[in-house]
Amino acid sequence: MPQDKSIKTVLIIGSGPIIVGQACEFDYSGSQAARSLREEGVSVILINSNPATIMTDPMMADRVYLLPLTVESIEKILEENNIDAVLPTMGGQTALNLAKEAEELGIWEKYNVRLIGVDIKAIEKAEDREKFRQWMIQMNIPVAPAKTANSFLEGKEFAQDIGFPLVIRPSFTLGGTGGGFVHSKDQLDEALNRGLSASPIHEVLVEKAVLGWKEFELELLRDSNDNVAIICTVENFDPMGIHTGDSITVAPAMTLSDTAFQLMRNTAISMMRNLGNFAGGCNVQFALNPETEGIIAIEINPRVSRSSALASKATGYPIAKIAAKLALGFTLDELKNQITKTTSAYFEPALDYVIVKIPRWNFDKFKGANDTLGLQMKSVGEVMAIGRSFTEAVQKACQSLENNAVGLGYYGKSLMHADEIVEYLKTPKWDRIFRIKDALMMGISVKTIVQATLIDRWFIYEIKKIVDTEKEIAKYKLATLPLDLLRKAKTMGFSDEQICRIMQNGDEEDLYQKRKAAGIRRVYKMVDTCSAEFEAKTPYFYSSFESSGYNESKVSDKKKIIVLGSGPNRIGQGIEFDYCCVHGLLAIREEGYEAIMVNCNPETVSTDFDIADKLYFEPVFWEHLREIIDLEKPDGIIVQLGGQTALKLSAKIHELGIPIIGTSYDNMDIAEDRGRFSDMLKDLGIPYPKYGTAYNVDDAVEVAKEVQYPVLVRPSYVLGGQRMRIVINDDELEKAVVSLLKHLPGNKILIDHFLDRCQEAEIDAIFDGENFHVMGVMEHIEPAGIHSGDSNAVLPAFNLTPLEVTTMEYYAEKIARSLNIRGLINIQFAVKNGQVFVIEANPRASRTTPFIAKAYQIPYLNIATKIMMGTHKITDFTFEKKLEGFAIKEPVFSFDKFPGVSKELGPEMKSTGEAIRFIKDLRDPYFRTLYKERSMHLSK
Repeated sequence: MPQDKSIKTVLIIGSGPIIVGQACEFDYSGSQAARSLREEGVSVILINSNPATIMTDPMMADRVYLLPLTVESIEKILEENNIDAVLPTMGGQTALNLAKEAEELGIWEKYNVRLIGVDIKAIEKAEDREKFRQWMIQMNIPVAPAKTANSFLEGKEFAQDIGFPLVIRPSFTLGGTGGGFVHSKDQLDEALNRGLSASPIHEVLVEKAVLGWKEFELELLRDSNDNVAIICTVENFDPMGIHTGDSITVAPAMTLSDTAFQLMRNTAISMMRNLGNFAGGCNVQFALNPETEGIIAIEINPRVSRSSALASKATGYPIAKIAAKLALGFTLDELKNQITKTTSAYFEPALDYVIVKIPRWNFDKFKGANDTLGLQMKSVGEVMAIGRSFTEAVQKACQSLENNAVGLGYYGKSLMHADEIVEYLKTPKWDRIFRIKDALMMGISVKTIVQATLIDRWFIYEIKKIVDTEKEIAKYKLATLPLDLLRKAKTMGFSDEQICRIMQNGDEEDLYQKRKAAGIRRVYKMVDTCSAEFEAKTPYFYSSFESSGYNESKVSDKKKIIVLGSGPNRIGQGIEFDYCCVHGLLAIREEGYEAIMVNCNPETVSTDFDIADKLYFEPVFWEHLREIIDLEKPDGIIVQLGGQTALKLSAKIHELGIPIIGTSYDNMDIAEDRGRFSDMLKDLGIPYPKYGTAYNVDDAVEVAKEVQYPVLVRPSYVLGGQRMRIVINDDELEKAVVSLLKHLPGNKILIDHFLDRCQEAEIDAIFDGENFHVMGVMEHIEPAGIHSGDSNAVLPAFNLTPLEVTTMEYYAEKIARSLNIRGLINIQFAVKNGQVFVIEANPRASRTTPFIAKAYQIPYLNIATKIMMGTHKITDFTFEKKLEGFAIKEPVFSFDKFPGVSKELGPEMKSTGEAIRFIKDLRDPYFRTLYKERSMHLSK
C-alpha cells in the first residue's frame, strides 16, 4: 500500500526529561521518526520539554515546542497548526498516557486528528493489566495466575487466594514503577500501597511469581497488510524477577531451542495482529519454564521501547525509522533495507556476531538505597558491546561501563570467602556477573552457581571459559606469555591491561607492542543485518580478532576527525553530550572532513549509523581507541564534546602524538587539575576560594585550619560533583577524606573554603584565540552548596547586578585567553557581598550548552566545532539571541525509584534529567515560588 497522502503534518510526542525507566532511547526513536517522516515530504511538529536532546533541535522538525507534556500544551499546538495525525509511540509511557488522556477529553476528535502507529484500544489492551490478562485468556495464550485489584482490601484478598511469592504490577506505568515482589505477608501491605499509588488508574495486578523462569523479548514490526517481521529476539541473562532494563541481555537468544522460539514467534505474531488496527512496532515479553519449555505472556508494549533502541543498534535495522513509515501507510515490502540499500525491508535480520547489553547503575548517588534488583528498574543507562562470541562481547561490555573495569573481573581487590559468595549470589545485585566470575575462580562448581542464581548454565560455562583462560595466563610473565595463548585471550575479549594485571607483570603498552609484532591485531567487521548474505553499504563497524586478519573497514584518503562519545548515561553525564557529539559530527562533515564516531551507548542518536561518515560501536576505552587511531590515522580527535569520559583519554592521545582538536591537552589539564587552576587564578589576580591540597588525613586537617571551615572536600578530575562533601569540623573531614582515599586511591584531594550563603552563576562561552563570545550567563536560584546540575537556573541572570555580570564576563575572557581555549569553556562563579569568585572552569561542552542553544535558538555546537577545527572565526557568525523573557532549567529527580533515600541536595549531583520552562517575566508564579524557597535558604 502506498503512502497515505492525506497525512501532510504529523505531531510527534516526546517523553520529557530523563528519569530512571525512561531515558534517551526515546530521544533516539523520536529523532529517527522525525527524520523518517520528513524524508517522505511530511511536515513534523514536535513537543518535548527536554532541552538536552537532539530530538528538540530545530533541525529535526519543521516546528519544535519546548513545552510541558500536558493536554493544555497539546491543545495549544493543535490550535496553532493544521495537524492531520499524531504519532505517540516514540515517547515512551509518557506519550502513550498523554495520547490516551487527550482521547478521553475528546481533543483528537475536536481537532479532527487521528492516531497513527497505534490506536487507543491497543493502548488499553496492552497497558491495563486486567484487560491484557483477559485478552490473553481469550486467545488461549497462557499467563500467570492473577487477579486485578483496585483497592487495598481487594489486593489482600487476592493475594491470599493466589499464594506467595507474588508480583505486584501497577497498570499504565513504565520502568516497573511501583512494582515489586512479595515473598511473605509482612511485605504485602507496603507493596500494595506502593503499587496502587503508582498506577494512574489506581489498579494493580496481583500475580503469581514465576521466579527462576527464563525471560525473552521479541521486537516486531507490522504493516497495514498484516505483514509481521521479527526484527530481534533478545534473551535475558538474568532469570525472571529482574526488570529487563536492569538485566544483562544478549542477542541473538543463546539458550532457546528452535521449537520454543517458533512457539514464541508464532504467539507474538498472533498477539500483534490481534492487538488493534494499526501499523507500527511493538515489543513482546515472554517467560519460559526451563524444565518444560512452556511459555507465558508477560506483556506487550505497542510502541518503541528501550529494547527496540537496543535491537536497532544490535541488528542495524532502524526500527523507529521503519515504524514511522509504516504508520504513513507504507508496507514492509515497499521499503528498502537501510543497510544493503537494495533488498526489501521485509526481512528478519540474521546476526553473525553476539550482542551483550549491561546496564549502568548509580547507587553511589543514593546513599542507603536498596541495591537489590527487582521489578522496579534502577539503572540510569546502559552499554552495548559487539563481539564474535559471548565471552568477547561480555568483556567488551565490562570495559565500556565507566566503572574502572578492564574486563570481567575485579583485579587487585580482595574476594569474599567461598561460603559468603554463594550466599551473596542468591540475591540479584548490580555486580552479580562479576561475583559469579569470582566464585568460579575460587573453584565453586557451575552447578552450585546455577542453583544459587537460577541463571542458565550455558552462560555460567561461558564465564568459566574466561576463568580457565585467566588461570592459564597467570602462569606466565610478559616475556614468556605464549603467542597462541595471547591470541586466544584476545579473541575472548581480554584487554591488554587486564592481561598485565593477571600476570602482575608489564604494562599495556608493552603488551600491545608484543602482539602488534606478532600480528595479533584487531580487524573491523561490518554490522550488516544479514550475515553477509547481501552486500552492506553502511559504514557501521565493530572490532574482533580473527586469524584471517580480513578488515572490512576500508580507510579513505580523506582528511578525517574522530569524535569521542561519552559512553553510558549516568548521573552527571547524560544525554546533553550526545546532543553535542551529533552537532560536532555534522559540522565536521560540513567542513569537508570525514567524521568518525566512537561510542558504545545504544540509546543515543550519535550511534545511529547514518549520522557520522563512519561509526565504530566500540568501548570508549584506551585500547580500543588506540587501534582505531592506528587504522584510520586521523588528522585529529575531538574530546570536548564527550564529557569527562572523552576528556580523561586526552593525556594518552597527547602522548601518542595525535592532535587534539581545539584546546591543547596541557591547557585542559590546568583547568581539570584544581591545584594548577587555582595557581593560574592567583597569577591572573582573579579571586577564588582559599584552597589547599592533601593526600592523607593529616594533610587535610592542616589545610582546613589554614582555609577555615566550612570546607568543600573533593577529588580532582571528576564530573557531576562525584564524592564532593561540605564539612564543618575535623571529625567530618576525616570521614570524608578516608572515604575518598578508599574509592579513589592516590587521587589528589582538594580542600576549598566553602562560600556559604552566596549566589552561584555560570557562563558558557566560545573563544577562537582572538575573539571571545559569551553564549549565556545563567544564575542559579538555589544558593551555593547545591551542585549546578541540581539547581534551578535562569537564563539570562535575573538578580545579579550589571557590574557583577560584567565582572564575570571579564574574568571568563581572561581565563579563556590564559588557557588558550579553542572552542568551548564553562566557568562556575560564586558571588558574595558583591565580590565575584571563580569556582571552576570546564574546557569542554557542558550540561548547559544545549540548554542555551535551545533557549537562544543559535546553533552554538555547530559554531564551536568549526572554531575548534580552525576553519572559522567567531566573526564569521552572527548571534541573534531570540529569547523573550527568561528560560528556566528545571532539574528532574528519580528519588521515587529509591524509597527511603534522602532527597537532600548538596555538592554531589543527583538529578537524572532536566526540563526547560519559558517565562515572560519575573512575576511568573512558578519563578516566584522558587525564588521564595531560595530566600528562605539564604536566611538560614
